[in-house]
Parts: sequence; C-alpha cells; structure tokens
Amino acid sequence: MLSLFIRRIVAENFGEVGIDIIGQLRSVMQGLVSLTSFGFFNGIVKYVAEHKEDQEKLNGLFSTAFVFWSISSLVVGILLAVFSTPLSQYFFESAAYANVLIVMGVVAPAIGLQRLYNGLINGITEYKRFAKVDISSYLVSAAMMFYFAWNNEFTYALYSIVITPAIQLIILSYVFFKTFKKYIDYKQISFSVPFRNVLLAFTLISFFSTVVASLLVEVGIRNLIRSNISQVESGLWSGMIDLSKNYLAFSSLLLTMYVIPKFATIKTRPLFFKEVRHIYTSLLPLFAVGMVAIYFLRHVIIDLIFPGFDGMAPLFKWQLMGDFIRVASIILAHQFLAKKMVRTFIFSELISLGLFFGLSYFLVPIYGVEGVVIAHFLRYIVYFFVVLFLVWRYFKIKPKEVEV
Repeated sequence: MLSLFIRRIVAENFGEVGIDIIGQLRSVMQGLVSLTSFGFFNGIVKYVAEHKEDQEKLNGLFSTAFVFWSISSLVVGILLAVFSTPLSQYFFESAAYANVLIVMGVVAPAIGLQRLYNGLINGITEYKRFAKVDISSYLVSAAMMFYFAWNNEFTYALYSIVITPAIQLIILSYVFFKTFKKYIDYKQISFSVPFRNVLLAFTLISFFSTVVASLLVEVGIRNLIRSNISQVESGLWSGMIDLSKNYLAFSSLLLTMYVIPKFATIKTRPLFFKEVRHIYTSLLPLFAVGMVAIYFLRHVIIDLIFPGFDGMAPLFKWQLMGDFIRVASIILAHQFLAKKMVRTFIFSELISLGLFFGLSYFLVPIYGVEGVVIAHFLRYIVYFFVVLFLVWRYFKIKPKEVEV
C-alpha cells in the first residue's frame, strides 16, 4: 500500500514527463548494477553456496570479484563524470540532469559492492535477515521519495533514487558485518582472479539480460517514442512497464527459487516436459486470473496509482497478453540457466531484444505508443516458439555437443 501511495504522489506531482524521466533513470541504474558488479551476482550465489566451508576457495572467489568490481566501478564512474552532459541529453533530453549522473558516478562503487554482498547473503541463504535489510532500505528510500515528491522537488527525487544503493550498502554492512568477516577474509584478498573464467560466463548472461535490455533497449524505445510522438506518451509507457514489473516480481522470485533448482536435476526430455506441464497447470491459471482481473480493473488502477494517465488504458490489453506469454516462455528458458547453456541463452535473448526494438521501430509510427506494447506481445509469441525449439533440440542432442 505504501508503494502505491508513493507512486500516486509521484504521478500527481511530476506528471507523465516526470514518470518518463524517472523510468529512464531506473533503467540506467539497473544497467549500472550489472556493469559495476560485472554481472557476477548469480556466480557469487552459486559458488558461495558450493564453497561456503572452504575459506581458500572463498578468498579466491572474492579476490576475483573485488578486482573486477574495482576496475568496472572506476571506469563507469569516470565515464559518467566526463560525459555527464551528453549522456544527460541522450537519456533525459535535457542537460539539466548532468549532476545527477555525476552523483551516480560517485555512488557507482557502492552500487556494485552492494550487489556482490547481496550475492553472498543469497549464497548462504540468510533470507530472513536480508528481508529486514530490504524493508529498512525501502522505507528510507520511500521516505525520501515521498518528501521530495510532496514538495515538488523533482531533481532531489532523482538524487534519492541514485543514492539508494549506497543506503542499502550501509544498512547491509551494519546488519551483516560479522557475517562478512566470517566468509570474507579481507586480509587474504589479493589482486588475483582465479575464478575469472567461471564468473565471466555469468557476466555474459547478465550483460544481455540486464545491460542490453535496460541501457540499450528500454532507453532506446523511450527515445523512439519521444522522437515520434512526445515525452508525455513515453511517460505513459514507463508507467505501464513499472506496473508490469511490480506484478511480475512474484513470478520472477518463484521461478528463481523453484524452477532453476528443479530443472538442474532433470536429465531426460519426458521428465522435463512433465515438470513443465505441472508448472503450467498449477501456476499459469493463477497468473491468468490475476491478469484478467487487472485488465477489467485497469481504469480503477489508473485512477488509484496514476491519476490523469488515462492514455495508459489501451496499453493494458497488449502488455498483459505479452506478460502472460512471457511467463510461459521464461519457465522454459530457465532450462538454459539451470544447465548453464550460455550461448543458447544469449542467442535467445538477442532474438527477444532484437524483435522488441525492431517491431517497436516499425509499429510506433503507425500505432503510436500502443505500437510498443503490440511489439511486446508479438516478440514473446516468437520467443516462446524459439525457446521451445531450443529446449527440444537440447534434449535431442547430447548436452556436451550443444554447449561447451
């Protein structure tokens, strides 16, 4: 309820243009999380879970992670500071937010380090204490956003978004200080990269699933809508995908915690598709009911969360249908992660992201902002069949012949 209330205050005070800029900033931040941590999050989770009793392996793991983190954070920070004005113009269609990007560059090391520490916490499954950190961080961030939105201080609201990872890092370090000392022997951390090869595979996955998706595709589509229609229309789409990401958050958590571990143990095609049928028949009907309810309540949702954003209403149909097929597709695609099929995963992501941007580029001049959500729907239809074929092919050919 607090999240909905704050979104309403932000929408009322900053309007569609404000939502557009905030959405663009969040996309940039999402890309930076992956860049500054070098995409090592899932790798940290995996190898901490496997080697949490082996201090020597943990030292090698975090030595590798800290070397790449320090280099990437430094490079990102310098680039943001040096090119803050042209980047501000590109991201926000105004040079007025250059200082926001400079602050982002200063905070870059905290963004990456917080992500690496999150990987450690997930690897040792300290979910209960981490949930308290997450809630505390959110409350502080929400309080800042509410204050600045209520007082119509837009630029300061952007600053509050940028510094949130630093706040999370401070709270995380306070709560897990002893835990970090237990699993990371800082005196033994060296400028060496023994886990380089295994972690870089996760970097590739993260680059295409997060960096390309956020920094190139989402940012590019907003710029496409702005240039073809207006920043107001771009704000409507930003509001729509913000809503979409929130109602899909549960599915992402469920798939990560259940589907990947389950698929990792399955070796044959009949067992795999039996499990997929079980997931489809037990989970997808629930998502379908929820999405139908959201569609019929779309005007109520707009009035409640995005008052005055009436232009969002036509976007719901295509977005919801696309999201439903997306969930069905991602269930299958988790096989790529479970079996470490890096090249197959990258190939499928390139098709998905390429289709989304290409179809948007073609449809926006014809259908306006609705063309983006139509593109979203069409790309996931194609993506579903591509993933289905790739999974079928994996079980037909020996895994060692498919992936190296």
